[in-house]
Amino acid sequence: MNRGFLRLDDPVTAIRGIGEAKALLLQRLGIATAEDLVYFFPRRYEDRRQIVTIQDLAPGGPPQAFRARVVSIEQRVARSNRRMQITRVCLSDGKNVAWALWFNRWNLSKILREGMELALYGSLEPRRPVPELLNPEFEILDGSDPRSVGRIVPVYSATAGLNEKWLRRVIDTVLEALVPTIPDILPPPLVEKFHFIDAASAVRQMHQPTDEALFRAARQRLVFEEFFLLQVGLALRHRRGCLEKKAPALTGQGDLTRKFLAGLPFELTDDQRRVAQEIAADMRRSVPMNRLLQGDVGSGKTVVAVMALLQALDSGIQAAMMAPTAVLAQQHALTLNRWLAPLGVEVALLTGGVAPAEKKKIHERLSDGTLRVVVGTHALIQETVSFKRLGLIVIDEQHRFGVLQRKALNSKAGAEAPHTLVMTATPIPRTLALSVYGDLAVSTIRQLPGGRQPVKSVWIGDNRLPKMLRFLESEMAAGRQIYWVCPLIEESENFDAAPLESRFEKLRREFPKRRLAMLHGRMSEKEKNAVMTEFSAGRIDLLASTTVIEVGVDVPNATVMVVENAERFGLSQLHQLRGRVGRGSAKSWCILYADPKNPEAEHRLDQFCALSDGFAIAEADMQLRGPGEFCGVRQHGLTDFRVADLIRDGAVMEVARQEAFALIARGDPYENFPLLMQAVLSRYGRMLDIARTA
Repeated sequence: MNRGFLRLDDPVTAIRGIGEAKALLLQRLGIATAEDLVYFFPRRYEDRRQIVTIQDLAPGGPPQAFRARVVSIEQRVARSNRRMQITRVCLSDGKNVAWALWFNRWNLSKILREGMELALYGSLEPRRPVPELLNPEFEILDGSDPRSVGRIVPVYSATAGLNEKWLRRVIDTVLEALVPTIPDILPPPLVEKFHFIDAASAVRQMHQPTDEALFRAARQRLVFEEFFLLQVGLALRHRRGCLEKKAPALTGQGDLTRKFLAGLPFELTDDQRRVAQEIAADMRRSVPMNRLLQGDVGSGKTVVAVMALLQALDSGIQAAMMAPTAVLAQQHALTLNRWLAPLGVEVALLTGGVAPAEKKKIHERLSDGTLRVVVGTHALIQETVSFKRLGLIVIDEQHRFGVLQRKALNSKAGAEAPHTLVMTATPIPRTLALSVYGDLAVSTIRQLPGGRQPVKSVWIGDNRLPKMLRFLESEMAAGRQIYWVCPLIEESENFDAAPLESRFEKLRREFPKRRLAMLHGRMSEKEKNAVMTEFSAGRIDLLASTTVIEVGVDVPNATVMVVENAERFGLSQLHQLRGRVGRGSAKSWCILYADPKNPEAEHRLDQFCALSDGFAIAEADMQLRGPGEFCGVRQHGLTDFRVADLIRDGAVMEVARQEAFALIARGDPYENFPLLMQAVLSRYGRMLDIARTA
């Protein structure tokens, strides 16, 4: 391959030996260009530097590297399976003999010849009458140094139709052609400050490590570079948000806030006070606030959000709160009305289920400014909704909204930029928050208000179901209420899980004298609201539901949460469900009714029952599921790193963030570091909605 004729952005079909069929197989691995191959790093490495003799190969031991000559070759069809062909090769290193067996490798008899010298890597099968290796990796030695033994060998993720040896050979060839052309995109002062090796050497070491210290240096350089690119993108978006539009400075006298706090029947926690002060200070400035408020289930985020809403009202500005579901929006509207009605503040609810006449009235009053607080769902971002002067947006369970939806609500503020407070009851590990929400300031409530009951968590199998049902009856007899959550609404061929509808019928037969109801996402908004109103009022004893009740529903009298097929839920989702109980003064329980199929699933359930802190659960969940699946963040495309690991490299992320924001604050990066900015825009420009004008 001529170095001058291949470029990083060339499609893989430009590489000799890769046609359309192989290109389609590579696409399964996310490889479309020569650059993708260069940065397709090994998933692990095998140290094959020590070459042993056949005598040193231990039956059942780890794979080892050795050299031997082909003594004889025979092919036959297996007796038990006529479709399976066995190639048996006798190998000798001059002193000892072993046999190698390959299955359905029809072309081996054409490739191997008696007398050929091979480099091999494999292990002897245990309990065989003669020393045999099954499917060892091999390479024909023709006088050159072997690629597969005598060195540290990279092992890549493969796919059906692409064997490891072919992939290794292609990548080695591409590296020879392209590594010298890899640009050094990091600013020279950073390279000097952290003593980074150059980019080309780092890439080569990742594929062909020669020394442990050099390999660590290579990985450190590439991890920093990946995090730095993302953080520069986030810093650009943050700067644009500060420069594009001014926000209204909310500097009202705070009369409503003082009356609200004076009427609360409880004391704020230290965390709530600190976070409220951080938010208030942000909103007094004309720079738009973009703050993430995260806190465990029941930590009191809503009280803090209400204080922010009142600061807007005290300053003569409108405020809106957006929730992902009608059930949660209704819950927020009820809570806000309960707290704000005594202050003379009206709160309207705007969802898809609101009657057309009522909806029209709300639209008119938002437009003329006579309605100052609205709670709603996606209905808030419809074209027909306009505000007189929207100054604050509160978005609850923000990970359920896409960037475009948040942007649509922001546009309702017209020429000004509203202050934005986004909230989540799913605590986010710090490194993940820095990668996905790195342009937001983060406020965290870790303290739980006094009086919250700890929830006892246990998991049971079918053998304890009768005992659990008797326990549920005793709780309902004592006037308590129960949630029973199923993962599916109806039977499915694709999932072996209990459907809600059949479970509901069984529960009705089990508890004929109790008041039962069912709730799921296919019900109309009116039906869902009616069920939740009845349950909140204590007129339903047991509510069988899907995860539609996962967030926001506040029923202090509910003391038991049963989660069926709990092994199908992530730890954070289980924690959200557990947060629906323990809100009153009575002892509460979360019962995981599960049938784990393997030790890993059992360990996960044990781990959940042992942990109560949402932040500890979030860390454990990210380690188990990976950052890409946690909280549905894969939609952002901001957690897919080639080398970096959010779990093990968190400290590097912090440093990269500091350096990136400092770089953007110093001047025009496009003029000073064009290669860096080209890389940032290529990787993150579209995802982060940043452009040259930022």
